[in-house]
Amino acid sequence: MSTATLEPTTFFDSTFFGVPLGTILGIIIISVIAIVIERSVTRYLRRFSRRTKVEPHVANNLALTFRIIVLIAAAAAISRLGGLSSEWIISISAIGAAAVGFASQKTIGNFAAGIFLIAARPFKVGNYVRIGTVEGIVSEITINYTKVLTASNNLVSISNQQIVDREITNFLYQTKTDEDLYCYTFELNFDHTVSAQKISEIFMEIFENYIDLPKKPNFIFTRSTAAERVYTIYLYVNEPETIFSLRPKIAQEVFQRWDEERAKIKK
Repeated sequence: MSTATLEPTTFFDSTFFGVPLGTILGIIIISVIAIVIERSVTRYLRRFSRRTKVEPHVANNLALTFRIIVLIAAAAAISRLGGLSSEWIISISAIGAAAVGFASQKTIGNFAAGIFLIAARPFKVGNYVRIGTVEGIVSEITINYTKVLTASNNLVSISNQQIVDREITNFLYQTKTDEDLYCYTFELNFDHTVSAQKISEIFMEIFENYIDLPKKPNFIFTRSTAAERVYTIYLYVNEPETIFSLRPKIAQEVFQRWDEERAKIKK
């Protein structure tokens, strides 16, 4: 007559409400690790946000995004430990990834664009720039926004993600010295009433009044249509603020002389 032998049991083989204690211990360890990682990175993000002047809602979105990522990773690890099938894990990951993408697409994109601008440095504070249709002096660059002071004395905030998608012109001129020199360009249009030669003479006459600038203003003939001639004007200044007053002044003087020549032709 045979007798049954009992297998020795260990702590990990014991159960608590039907759940192996080893599994419970693994869940606790994973949870503790996830909490420690989440708290550590969240504190770092808050310090980084204060140091780089990130706006509060952006910092909160970044922290929320990371929490969701940690939660997904912990849930996947616990599911695997509990013996769930790979299909369940894939489903949980897909749902979590969709939530992260929906909640953080704009925030993460803007944050990444801010990092790119700071690293690539297409412009710096104090430069005169044109970003899309906005132009002026860069007054502040943060992870989230870049602020530009325009000629109308308005402070325009542009999200860094929009800046990356737009054409950027920095009017800082490269020189052989350390002195900043800005080469600002703008266009002036004239109809065909006054000859091209006379318009060139007007430019040269007006520009003689500005020989005290780092370089005398210059012009080139850009294009011509059936209705008008277009000229590009080059202004050279050391201080970007000078552009705000110099451009309208020169344009006014040129058009005033042009009007005088038109009046002579009509007589």
